[in-house]
Amino acid sequence: MTAETLIQIIVSGLLTGLIYALIAAGLSLIFGLMDVVNFAHGEFLMVAMYAAFFLWVAFALDPLLALPVVAGFLFLIGVMVYRVFITRALSLKVNSGMAQIFVTFGLAIFLRGVAQFAFGPDFRAIRGAFLSDKTMSVAGIYLPLPQLAGAAVCVAAFLGLWLLTTRTDFGRALEATREDREAVALIGIDRHYIFSVGWGIGAATVGIAGTMLALFYYVSPIIGDVFALIAFVTVALGGFGSLMGALIAGLAIGLVEALTAILISPAMKQIGIFALYLLVIFLRPRGLFGKL
Repeated sequence: MTAETLIQIIVSGLLTGLIYALIAAGLSLIFGLMDVVNFAHGEFLMVAMYAAFFLWVAFALDPLLALPVVAGFLFLIGVMVYRVFITRALSLKVNSGMAQIFVTFGLAIFLRGVAQFAFGPDFRAIRGAFLSDKTMSVAGIYLPLPQLAGAAVCVAAFLGLWLLTTRTDFGRALEATREDREAVALIGIDRHYIFSVGWGIGAATVGIAGTMLALFYYVSPIIGDVFALIAFVTVALGGFGSLMGALIAGLAIGLVEALTAILISPAMKQIGIFALYLLVIFLRPRGLFGKL
């Protein structure tokens, strides 16, 4: 393996890892805020990809331009899911934790079924978009422009999340609600408002990731399964509730996946991911940055 090949593998892995990280960020945000695991997270990604595909086919709206539309649409879905389903599940006096698991799992099955009914099981792809099938070369290293744009958008999204959670009044309210959801009512913070917006932001991050992913990846009703498992591993590896952990773990997983695909076989690339996961969890059960 030449140095040029190794650098190419590392760059490709990091570009993919940023997408993984942003997909996992929404899951980590919701869990850190409410201790709720959203088992429909992969289907949120699928909805975002189909939304970007539909806007391209129906209105010739390039995914780069459709990005705020899809993110806003997913934000509304996240708020609606919390208001309609999660509040009712968590209001149960007995087994509310199990109820939210079954609610989100059932929602995942429902969304997948709707997609199969509406679009069929066929794989679809966006062709002819502004960045489709374009590549640039830097010092002999080839950089696909769709992946490069996706990585840049993911970095910008993480920066926006960091600023929102650390530099705004909402971020301080978010942190206070995370620490003690009952006590915040005494200082006038509506926890249901914070939770619903948190769900909206978590879903919007998936909307951003899904839109950029649709530029270079196929769309199908089962696409959520492909990325949901990686998202859960990323969150667990980085530490539940940690956005920084999701970012570092996503980059590590993308890098390990790319190296495993070359050293062993592309069909066996997930072996490296789960080997890394088991190693970290064995040494640090809370994950890299977890506090739980």
